[in-house]
Amino acid sequence: VGASQISDGSIALGKLSATGTKDSTTFLRGDNTFASAGGDNTPAFHATNSATQDLNSGSYHKVQFNTETYDDGGVYDTSNYRFTPGQTGRFFIYYRLGLQTSAPTEDKFPYIQYGRLYKNGNQSDLLGELLVKRNTANYNFQEVYLHASGVINVTSASDYFELYALSTNQAGAGDTDVNTGSYFGAFKLIS
Repeated sequence: VGASQISDGSIALGKLSATGTKDSTTFLRGDNTFASAGGDNTPAFHATNSATQDLNSGSYHKVQFNTETYDDGGVYDTSNYRFTPGQTGRFFIYYRLGLQTSAPTEDKFPYIQYGRLYKNGNQSDLLGELLVKRNTANYNFQEVYLHASGVINVTSASDYFELYALSTNQAGAGDTDVNTGSYFGAFKLIS
């Protein structure tokens, strides 16, 4: 029987030779298999820091996100403060760093503040770096928030990601801290 001899909608689903399970949650793909629609965005995590963290001026410090809001798939390591996807694929990753200084004055202030994503222990250009640069004493404020987000392509199941911060202070400007309004998170994109 040719296709032109079969009227539309006249073949029952049970007569198809597709593989897989047919039910109300699946669809028939072009390769003659049944598949589930959609998916979920896991693994996923969101972590915060439970205390302020001092940044010594002039060097990068790993930000200690030690509290999980959620961790679907067990991909965030609160001991080493790192995202360990454990699988390849595209992930949406984001962070916010709240940086505050204890003693800004009109002539002494944090000069440069960075947030940078590291991949496998090395500085990464995956999200680039965020920078606040103050070059005059007129920018006398105590708190700055750096935000970044983007899509990263995880190419190895052993890849891991960490967030580092840097503040370069003028002499006498006081310490800069990462405050408790900071967070770090990621989730896998459905492909």
